[in-house]
Amino acid sequence: MASLARARAVFHRIHHNKLFETFVIAVILLSAVLVGVRTYDVEPDFLPFINALDYGVTLFFLVELAIRMASAGRVRHFFRHGWNVFDFVVVVVSLVPAEWAGTALVARLLRVFRILRLVSFIPELRMLVNALIQSLPRLFYVVVMMFVIFYIYAAIGSLLFAGINDAMWGNLFRAMLTLFRIATFEDWADLMYETQEVYPLSWIYYVTFIFLAAFVFLNMVIGIILDVMQREHEKIDRETAMADGQEPVQQEAPPAADKDDLAALHARLERIERLLESREGERR
Repeated sequence: MASLARARAVFHRIHHNKLFETFVIAVILLSAVLVGVRTYDVEPDFLPFINALDYGVTLFFLVELAIRMASAGRVRHFFRHGWNVFDFVVVVVSLVPAEWAGTALVARLLRVFRILRLVSFIPELRMLVNALIQSLPRLFYVVVMMFVIFYIYAAIGSLLFAGINDAMWGNLFRAMLTLFRIATFEDWADLMYETQEVYPLSWIYYVTFIFLAAFVFLNMVIGIILDVMQREHEKIDRETAMADGQEPVQQEAPPAADKDDLAALHARLERIERLLESREGERR
């Protein structure tokens, strides 16, 4: 048991070593470069070297994953964290040989996701992903409201402009695709000028839709994500302070006033009231 504890301590130091973490990030970037290189026409003489690097990266990922699992002690402790499960799945699926005829495309596609391991190693990226995931429930209602606005404007646009441009406004589905194009500011002015030839006031339709879709709802989404990100920052700061053995920083409460201060304040208020009453009496 003592030898196992010492081995676990060694693996734990390796896992949390900054130099080791930096090297892991470098290998992840190397794996991303290898995936990008395979998209070009590589000289046949370089293919064995690229394949050897790919095998080396996969082997290193296995060793690194084994070190992390050993540092956790028990396997179930390792799989308690979602990011560990994500890393395990990415490493395991990357073991599929890329040279198999039936799975070559699938294997290469799976290797693309190895760059996502950067998220599990860089705290700032983890914070961004966690904030995005936690903001999804609140964003759901914004998306529902956006769909309602899109539906209303698509129905109006289909009724008014179908005779002008059937390809853009012929039915509800085409109108919604056109509105999505307008929301991304893709040549929306051409569509407006086209409909203005028949309906001169149609600019109101486009301006109000862009105001709602591109400004109001976009700012709502940004506000929700920023609020969740701020909470994630505060959570990370608290966890860091607790890990360092420090108490979380809290704002000091203002000192309570004692009885003497309250009595003096009450007497001063009474003097001010008497002075105001006397002056009011003199005016009368």
